[in-house]
Amino acid sequence: MKRLYFLFSLIISFITVNAQTNGRINGKIIDADTKQPVEYVTVSLFKTGEASPFNGSVSDSKGNFTINNIANGEYSIRVDFMGYMPATIDHVIINSSSHTVSLNTISLATAQTQLKSVNIIGKTPMVENKIDKLVYNAANDLTSQGGAALDVLKKVPQVTVDIDGNVELQGNANIRFLINGKPSSIFGASLADALQSIPASQIKSIEVVTSPGAKYDANGTGGIINIILKDSKIQGVNGTINLSAGTRLNTASVNLNARKGSIGANAFFSGNEQLNTNTINTNDRYTIDNSLNTLTHLYQKGNSDFKRSGYQSGLSINWNITKKDEFTGSVGFNHFGNHNNGLTDQDQTLSSLSSGAVISDLMSLRNSNSRFNANAIDYGLGYKKTFKKDGQELDILYTGSRSKNNSYSFQQQDYQTGNYPSSGAMSTNPGKDRETDISVDYVQPVSKNFSLETGVKGVFESISNNVITDTLSAGGFIPNANQTYGFNYQRNVYAYYLSAQFSLFNFFDVKAGLRDEYTKTNSDFPGAQIPAFNIVAPSGVLSHKIDQTQSVKISYSYRIERPDYGDLNPFYNISDPHNISTGNPSLRPEKGHNYELGYNKSYNSGANFYVAVFYRYNTDDIQSYTTQFDTLNIGGTKYTNVFLNQRYNVGTETTEGLSLFGSVPVTNKFNLRANTMFADRITTNPGNPKVSGFTYRLNLNTTYEFDQNLVAEAFGNYNSSQRTIQGTRPAFFSYNIAIRKLFFNKKASIGFTTADPFNKYVNQKAMTSGTNFTQSSLRQVPFRTFGICLSYKFGKLEFKKEKDDNNDGLQAPPEN
Repeated sequence: MKRLYFLFSLIISFITVNAQTNGRINGKIIDADTKQPVEYVTVSLFKTGEASPFNGSVSDSKGNFTINNIANGEYSIRVDFMGYMPATIDHVIINSSSHTVSLNTISLATAQTQLKSVNIIGKTPMVENKIDKLVYNAANDLTSQGGAALDVLKKVPQVTVDIDGNVELQGNANIRFLINGKPSSIFGASLADALQSIPASQIKSIEVVTSPGAKYDANGTGGIINIILKDSKIQGVNGTINLSAGTRLNTASVNLNARKGSIGANAFFSGNEQLNTNTINTNDRYTIDNSLNTLTHLYQKGNSDFKRSGYQSGLSINWNITKKDEFTGSVGFNHFGNHNNGLTDQDQTLSSLSSGAVISDLMSLRNSNSRFNANAIDYGLGYKKTFKKDGQELDILYTGSRSKNNSYSFQQQDYQTGNYPSSGAMSTNPGKDRETDISVDYVQPVSKNFSLETGVKGVFESISNNVITDTLSAGGFIPNANQTYGFNYQRNVYAYYLSAQFSLFNFFDVKAGLRDEYTKTNSDFPGAQIPAFNIVAPSGVLSHKIDQTQSVKISYSYRIERPDYGDLNPFYNISDPHNISTGNPSLRPEKGHNYELGYNKSYNSGANFYVAVFYRYNTDDIQSYTTQFDTLNIGGTKYTNVFLNQRYNVGTETTEGLSLFGSVPVTNKFNLRANTMFADRITTNPGNPKVSGFTYRLNLNTTYEFDQNLVAEAFGNYNSSQRTIQGTRPAFFSYNIAIRKLFFNKKASIGFTTADPFNKYVNQKAMTSGTNFTQSSLRQVPFRTFGICLSYKFGKLEFKKEKDDNNDGLQAPPEN
C-alpha cells in the first residue's frame, strides 16, 4: 500500500503543477435531419486570428463534448466530421466572470455526396482509455485474426491467459464475461471452450472494465470483459467472408449486413475446429503417511489426443421507429465441444518409510475417454426512448439464455500385477442452465454538468442436471445407484441502482453510484444450504483531464463473485481414479474491494502511454484446492491414493500491482506496442501458511507497413511462473507472425502462427490430516503451428450520415 500512496501523491502533485487554467467550453452535436447525437466529431479550438488549433475534443456517444483548461481570452470553435458540412462558432469568450461557456446544441448539416469508389486510410488507436473502461480494438490486430478470442485476450492490457485458457484480469480469475454487453449461459459451462469457439475475425473490440459502475451487475470480483462482435451501420448490402487454415486451428466466418432507411439487419455465422493435438503427460507423486510409517510412490506416464470445435450464428435487427424511438432484437446460437482420449501407464509402489523395503508394486494400464458439448440460445429485445431534453433517455431490455450441456467420461484400468480384476466407471452428466434478465434504465440530466441515472433489474437463473454412472464388474458395466443422482439449483437476483455524473470544481469529472442487490438461492443437493443475502455495492471514478494530451483517474468498486454452473456442479469426473475433480454446491459468494489509479499520456506523433496501479482485497476467496485421500468413498465405491480437486472459499486474497502500456510510431512505417504487468498476490487459508506469489507478464507487438497494400506484424508474449496456495503455476512463452496483402479489391491475409512446443510443469506440496504429499507433473505439446487466412469484403457504398463503426473518425465502407 505504501507504494500506491507514493504514486498517488506523485500524480496529485503533478496535477497541481499542470492545472493553471480552469476555463471550460462544452456543447452537444446532433444531426440536423434526424436530431440524433453524432459521435466522434472533432471539435477544434483556435485562438482568434490563428490558423492552427491549440486544444480540442471529440464528441462522445451522446454527442457531448468538453474542452478543459482554457485561459482567459477570445476563441473560435470549428466542428468537423466526414459526411457533414463543417460548422464554425466565433467570438467565444472566457473571462473571470464566465469560466464555463455552454454552446448548447450544434446541428450539423449533411454533405450530400455519393461516392462510387473511395480509398480512405485512417489509423485507429489499438488501445483507447476511457473514463470507466479500456478498449482494445481487435479488428486492427493482424496476428490474432486466424485464431480465437483467447488469442486476442493475450494482447489486452491488464489481462493474462495461461496455456490452459484460464483468464485473469489484474491477477483475478473471477471475471464477468459479456457478449455485446449481454450475459450468456455459454460461459458458465466451460469458459476456456466458450472463448476458444469465438473466431478472432468476428471480434470488433474488447472492453475491459476493472472498476464497473453502479449500472453494471455487481458480479465478478475481477471486473468485466465485454466482447463486442462486428456489425455495420452502412446503408445498402455489404459483408465480409473470412477463412483461415492451419496445422492446429481452422476458422471461418461470414457477416452479412443490410440497411435501408431506418431499418437494418445483421446476420453472421462463424466456426472453428482445433485439429487433433497429441499431448504427453507425466505425473510423479510421493505421499508420506507418518501414522502408518509408509511411503506411496505413484508414477503415471501417457499420452492423449485432444480435439475441440465450435460454431456460432446469429441475427439482429435495428429499427428507428421515429427519431426518438429505437427498437432492437437479436437471437443467437452457440455450440462447442471437445473430445479427449488416451492411454496411461501407472506404477504404484508402497514401501516402508523407515527401512525402504517394498511392500507392494502395482502396475496397470488405464484407458480413458471423455467428451463435453454445450448448446446455447441467446435472445434479446430492447427499446430506447429519447426526449426533447438533451441526454434524457429510457432503456428497456429483455434478454434470455438457454443452454444444454452434456459431459461423458469413461475409464478402465487393467492391472498387470497383483492379480486384481479390472476396474472402471462410465458416467454421463446432462444438464441445463437458464437465465432471464429484465432491466429498465433511465437517465435524467439535471443541468449541463450534472445528470442522474437510475434503474432496476431482475436476474432469474436455474440450473439442473443428472448424473448417471455405470461401474465395471465381472459381468460388464452395470448401473450404480449410489452414484446416480440429480441436482437442481435456482438463484434470483433483484437489483436497484442510482448513480450521478457531474463536474466538481470545474476540475474533476465524477461518476459515482450505489447498487443494491438481493440474492435468493435454493438447492436440493444434500447439505447445500445457502442463505439469502443483500449487498450494497458503492462505486466511483474521479478523473481529471490535465490537457488535451493527458489525463488521470482514480476509481473504487465493491464486487462479489457468485459461483456459476461449473463451480457448483457436484458431478465427479473420475476419468483418472487417482485425480478426481468435482464442483461444490455449498460455495459462498466471494467479496472484493477494487482500487485503481491510472494516468494516460498521448503525443502529437501518435505515441500513447498508460500506467495504472491497482490494489484488490477479497474475502471468502474462491479457489481450486486439492486434498489428498488415502481412501475416498464415492457412492459406495472406494478409490485409493486420490487427489480430489474442488473449489472452496479458502480465505482472503490481496493483490497489488502495476500495469504499463505504450505505443510508439518509430517511423511512419514502423510501430511498436508494449504491454506489461507486475503483481504480487498474497493468499491466506486458515490452517495453512500464508502464500505470496509474484508474477509478471510481458508482451511486445511490432508492425511494419511496407506500402499501402502490404503489412507485417509480429507478437511475442511471456508469462512468468507464480506460486499458488498449493504449488507453482508454470511460466510460458508464445509468439505469432502475420503478413497481410491487399489486392484486386479483395483483402487476403496470410498469417503464419508459430508457437514453440510448450512444457507445463506443475509442482504441488501440501499437508492434509498429518499426511504429506509432493506431486510434480509435466505436460508437453510437441509441434509448432502455421496458418493462412483469407478475407473478402463485398457491398455497395452509399456514403451517408452513419455512425463511424471503427471509432476512428472515418467512414470507410467495404470496397465495391
